[in-house]
Amino acid sequence: MTEGFDPHWYAVYVRSRYEKKVHQWLLEKELESFLPLMETIRQWSDRKKKVYEPLFRGYVFVNIDMKHEHVKVLETEGVVKFIGIGRNPSVIGERDIEWLKTLVREPDSLHQTVSSIPYGKKVRVLAGPFKDMEGVVVKAGREERLVVFFESIMQGIEISISPDLLLQLK
Repeated sequence: MTEGFDPHWYAVYVRSRYEKKVHQWLLEKELESFLPLMETIRQWSDRKKKVYEPLFRGYVFVNIDMKHEHVKVLETEGVVKFIGIGRNPSVIGERDIEWLKTLVREPDSLHQTVSSIPYGKKVRVLAGPFKDMEGVVVKAGREERLVVFFESIMQGIEISISPDLLLQLK
């Protein structure tokens, strides 16, 4: 890391279906980029195939020093803008990025993304790969569905988790 650089994670909004290309181009520019992908099975009339799709359509994450590297990001083909409030890009916490990496490593627990905060009890995960994640329960039963919501990009991920691993928060 160069003297005086202060990198943080940011989300950039990209053209439709350009997530993988933008991720690769950012890496080629020697910028740290992260694209969370989930494996899905696609059915065609003659075959089934495993494909990797973005966890959040239209988003790629970059770890940059905004002051020195934002132009390199914006000049990348397919990048539309930084995600934020007004003209201020939202910083995404290292903890949120680590959680996203954990979610990608646990593909059997992932279900769907949601774009609004669901109603229900707020909980914290006590053990396992999602330890210390906080979210909202959206379905009760043998396996509860927990939504982990990332406020910085206003997106959430739904996961399945045993109710025994959850602590209700007040």
